Amino acid sequence: MSAGQSLQGRRAFVTGGASGIGLAIVERLAAEGCDVVFSARDMASAAEVASRTGSHAVELDVSNLQDCTDAVAANGPFDILVNNAGMDQHAFFTKTTPEEWHYLLSVNLHAVLATCHAALPAMQQKGFGRIINIGSEAGRQGSKGGSVYAAAKGGVIAFTKSLARENGRFGITANVVAPGPVDTPLLRSAVDQGGEKLLQAMQASTLMGRLGRPEEVASTVAYLASDDAGFITGETLGVSGGMGC
Repeated sequence: MSAGQSLQGRRAFVTGGASGIGLAIVERLAAEGCDVVFSARDMASAAEVASRTGSHAVELDVSNLQDCTDAVAANGPFDILVNNAGMDQHAFFTKTTPEEWHYLLSVNLHAVLATCHAALPAMQQKGFGRIINIGSEAGRQGSKGGSVYAAAKGGVIAFTKSLARENGRFGITANVVAPGPVDTPLLRSAVDQGGEKLLQAMQASTLMGRLGRPEEVASTVAYLASDDAGFITGETLGVSGGMGC
């Protein structure tokens, strides 16, 4: 799926762009001609990505909401905002603590609110914008052992629908991409802890019988950022191999 020429010269901000799905998004948007700024915590890895893709890396811990706002303000304005950074915690809810809830909600939900709040005024003034929030099928179906993460991602879906309703009149679209199990370093670390049975269960949860690839999520993001998707807003598009179908 190619975004054609409509992404040439657009400015994009991607959170969590140094590895996994975020890295694939940075690579794809840069290849389509976007001027990409991405955030990362590991600046050593980020520097290599920036050099290779011609993008610009900024250091950012998305759990700090003021830093999220400052990063958008200092590097914007942007035509495209991709909230990709996120994290999960594999534990039953009764084994978690309020401190852990706060951190998971900060990273997975509050950071999305902060970057959108900072980016939207310039998009409204310009009369154009693409907001693409990376959710999860967990936000639609729940997650055994990931209840707080699922709550945050469900919040992202509802928030994005609300943004779509508020901002359509400004020429701004807002959509969610909801991956299923995708072969990333984060997933592989979970598999290392859970063993081969966990990997088999993840693969079996999809109709395709395999893990997704980061590039498959990135191509969907590029499409939603393009002019071809200008009449798509308020939607949650699963990139999950039919998970939960």
